[in-house]
Order: sequence, then C-alpha cells, then structure tokens
Amino acid sequence: MASEQIGYRGPTACAAAGITYRQLDYWARTGLVEPSVRPAHGSGTQRLYSFRDVVVLKIVKRFLDTGVSLQNIRTTVQHLRERGFCDLERMTLMSDGATVYECTSPDEVHALLQGGQGIFGIAVGVVWRDVESALSQLHGERIDTGETLVGHNPADELARRRNRAV
Repeated sequence: MASEQIGYRGPTACAAAGITYRQLDYWARTGLVEPSVRPAHGSGTQRLYSFRDVVVLKIVKRFLDTGVSLQNIRTTVQHLRERGFCDLERMTLMSDGATVYECTSPDEVHALLQGGQGIFGIAVGVVWRDVESALSQLHGERIDTGETLVGHNPADELARRRNRAV
C-alpha cells in the first residue's frame, strides 16, 4: 500500500522518530510539526501523522540532539513546509549550530565545508530509510477506512491475535 494512504497514531510516530509523547504533543500544539492527516479535535481524538510527518519529526529530533536551537529548527521546518516537503529523501540538511542550510548537490555541501567552520549534516535519505524500517514493524492505519495495518514485527503476539479475531 502506498505510504500516502497510511497514517500513524501518536505512539507509533514517537516510536519511529525516537521521541517522547510529551515532545510530540508539544510540537503539535505549538505548530512545529503538526499531523497532516488528522489533527486532534478536543479530548479523546487521535492525531494521525503521515510518513513525511514522521520523517520531519526524526529530523527535528536529530537537530535537537546536536544542539540546534528550537528557533532555528522552526525556521527549517517552515522552509520545508513551504517547499511542500518534496524531494526530502534527496536532501542534505547542514548546520553550523546557528543556521540550517539545505543542500541538494555535492557542490553545495562542498561550498559550506570551504568556510572552515565546524558543521554537521543530516542526510535525509538515511533518515527516510530509518523511518521506513521502523514503521514497517509498527502499526499504521488506512486513511480511507481506518483499518489497522499490522507491521511485520514477529514478536507482536497481541497484534497477531487481534488479526485472527477479525
């Protein structure tokens, strides 16, 4: 099934991105990374995140872990949102700790390195594959029907029993 037809609930998005539910909730409430499939509407409703949302959550986590300020991360996420999150998997995001740069070619990465300052990069394609791998073992939800899609985690006995009962 195409990833555009699958959504992920908060706990699944947290597990795949390596963040806490508290972080996820805060980032959604403050508009840093909002669920693009289904936002929460009051108490008891479940947010539903797209695959790309989960990739962005993991990118945010990686930037936070390296010390980039939340303000700079917000600017980066806003830039990605304005681009429509297209070609994410081909992008490298570089930062010197103060500014985040989008690099789409080796020449752009090389030009940044020529500045002589310490920088680090996030190859979004690697993050993309990490999230794909994590989500393949977790539960998703069909956007159109709400049907639970069970991941390929052989250790998930409860999910196997639930599927047999249906």
